[in-house]
Amino acid sequence: MALIVQKYGGTSVANVERIRAVAERVAKFKMLGHQVVVVLSAMSGETNRLIALAKEIQARPDPRELDMLVSTGEQVTISLLAMALKDLGLKAKSYTGGQVRILTDNAFTKARILSIDEGNMRRDLDSGHVVVVAGFQGVDADGNITTLGRGGSDTTGVALAAALKADECQIYTDVDGVYTTDPRIVPEARRLKTVTFEEMLEMASLGSKVLQIRAVEFAGKYHVKLRVLSSFQDEGDGTLITFEENDSMEQPVISGIAFNRDEAKITVVGVPDQPGVAYKILGPVADANIDVDMIVQNVGHENTTDFTFTVHRNDFNKTLDIVKAHAAAIGARTVTGDDKIAKVSIVGVGMRSHVGVARKMFEMLSKENINLQMISTSEIKISVVVEDKYMELAVRALHQGFELDKAGA
Repeated sequence: MALIVQKYGGTSVANVERIRAVAERVAKFKMLGHQVVVVLSAMSGETNRLIALAKEIQARPDPRELDMLVSTGEQVTISLLAMALKDLGLKAKSYTGGQVRILTDNAFTKARILSIDEGNMRRDLDSGHVVVVAGFQGVDADGNITTLGRGGSDTTGVALAAALKADECQIYTDVDGVYTTDPRIVPEARRLKTVTFEEMLEMASLGSKVLQIRAVEFAGKYHVKLRVLSSFQDEGDGTLITFEENDSMEQPVISGIAFNRDEAKITVVGVPDQPGVAYKILGPVADANIDVDMIVQNVGHENTTDFTFTVHRNDFNKTLDIVKAHAAAIGARTVTGDDKIAKVSIVGVGMRSHVGVARKMFEMLSKENINLQMISTSEIKISVVVEDKYMELAVRALHQGFELDKAGA
């Protein structure tokens, strides 16, 4: 008998028929003698609908009230699944994040989990119940409802698995695992049987939408065995996300290609080349709670430097306004921006033991006449910024060039 945490995304619970299908899948695990905790997202599209309603009332919705509103989406699905399980003759009980006592900080709309009281869940599991928990939400120390940010149900599932010391956390979604890249762009993309936490963390941070990055971080930190599966297929092993084994067979050089269309860049031209210039530029940006991704600084003419960085495309106009407002104090000649860019990245732990990977990547993109605007590297990834119109061409060229369409590549 195992203790399994299963998380189902919005497409898996999009309507009553799919909720019943989830109940039948859970029932199969119960019949095998397993203890099961189920974490649910809201129905597909429901969170967006609620946010749109809020914006009809208030152009910039109050964060506390927005969390109160959007958290209701999961409350609908957990109660319906509990009913469906009971209709199959199983004992089931639903819990909101607050009822479990998922304690978070008070950063509304993007709260972080501080602790979980698993006592009620353990008692219910020991008495034979299926425990159904609302994903994406918790409460702060004052009892206010908080949410964990978009995709936060993945984080809830992994966090509960860590707190309960579950044997496995299964993430059910509309794909049957982690692929070498998006099959909608490269039809030859392959499902990976395994991927390391390190690789998955990079892929999630670089644009892969299969798992939320915070969920992968959580799983890696607490050594949660994590598996991605399809809720629309009855069979299949999905993709196991695991730690790299020292005695395992040699890893492929490249495991996957990630990409992100939601990029924009800001360039500050002609800044005095002196200590503290990066802080003067990025300090006000950080104060506005805007995340910066890639950064490139080059020494220019007459002891000046050009400073370029990327942000999420949704933050582009706000960031541009902030930097322009501080341009005189920074001593910059001009500030320019471009929101027609994309980031393409290759990821693989095998890079550690192979030389010439960057050269090969740049050669492939050069043959396609794709200009590289920015480059960023780490031990296991190389990212480039290109014009967004060339993104799909770049992904296809790299996937073919690194032979990711071949088993064992």
